[in-house]
Amino acid sequence: MQPQNRRPDQHVELQSLTPLRGMAALWVVLYHYTVLYFPSIHPETYTHFIEKGYLAVDMFFVLSGFVLAHVYRDAFVDDPESHYWKFFSARVARLYPLHIFVLTLFLATALAARAVDYAATGKFAPIPWEGARSVGAFVANLFMLQGLKASELSWNYPAWSISIEFLAYLVFPFALLRIWRARRAAKVALGFLLLGMLVWLAYWTKDNFNQWDGPKTLLRCLPEFVGGMILYNFYARRQLPFILRSDFLFAGIAAALIVLLHFGAADLLIIMLLPVVVLAAVMNTGYAGKLLNILPLIWLGQISYSLYLIHGFVQFVTTRLLAMSDVPDKSDLSVASSIALALAMLFASVCLAAMTYYGVEKIGRRYLRKMLGVQARRRTAAVVPEPIPARSQPGAPRG
Repeated sequence: MQPQNRRPDQHVELQSLTPLRGMAALWVVLYHYTVLYFPSIHPETYTHFIEKGYLAVDMFFVLSGFVLAHVYRDAFVDDPESHYWKFFSARVARLYPLHIFVLTLFLATALAARAVDYAATGKFAPIPWEGARSVGAFVANLFMLQGLKASELSWNYPAWSISIEFLAYLVFPFALLRIWRARRAAKVALGFLLLGMLVWLAYWTKDNFNQWDGPKTLLRCLPEFVGGMILYNFYARRQLPFILRSDFLFAGIAAALIVLLHFGAADLLIIMLLPVVVLAAVMNTGYAGKLLNILPLIWLGQISYSLYLIHGFVQFVTTRLLAMSDVPDKSDLSVASSIALALAMLFASVCLAAMTYYGVEKIGRRYLRKMLGVQARRRTAAVVPEPIPARSQPGAPRG
């Protein structure tokens, strides 16, 4: 335990958040494969849990704001201007190697398919200049701009969310500084403002938060990202109830979330519960924390970014293979065949995610950090840093 007059060490990994990220990635993959891709499965007949898998993206944004506030708080509170380039370079090194690699896989596969068609028919269909999987879309992906109009600019459709997160990085340092220095009342007011934005989005979309195209994505994701930053601020200052550490409360929150998802409750209601899930997980000091941090779940969290990006490519290749097998319409497949193919795709995605995590993501991140002059941050065991009281550090604002 740290002395109370010290800030929590930003180099120490927060417990349970990596496993949460892994489970969220698996959830969204199951949603894409069973609900969207194979229409014959109909999991909603038994439960709406998988059907609500698009809400995993909302969990991602809350987690991202929370974790980045933990890692970069000291740097930007002490000297925001000198650390901005280091932060931005580190995020480029985090996202780009795998993103570019998967994007290249899409392009290579599309060209290979055209080469096969050319060998069979003597006709070569060029890649179009506009539209999805076009030259223009490829350029937009290179600059992480595809999320602004994902329906027309996506090669790898799940990557729309990392494009929106990349935009959030541009304002993160300045928002973090102001949130950390603000009084408690101002933070609470900002929290209600962000909630109001989500309520407006729920009204605008008739409670459909599966928004991944156009300006609605910003109204969905940015309030959640900033909300995660505010959440960390209260956590780091010990301004949260002690009961959040208990197994009893964690079990109750987890049960409430599962029940709401199973019965298909309103998206807004589920999203409002996600920050509580994050806090209950990171603050837990009992058996729930130990259960969440078993090695398989930690490993799943470690490969979660690779799993999230690569599963779109697996779907892309499967579509090509089905077309070559004279199954152009997936609705013609039986339930058993659809489930078998979905499980095979999931297995392939996990295997490829492990390979790209170790062979592309980690190596590429290390190389880019070195090239951009960013020192790698030290990581230690996944334990909870001891939060500090609001008034224990010299010059800290009250509230």
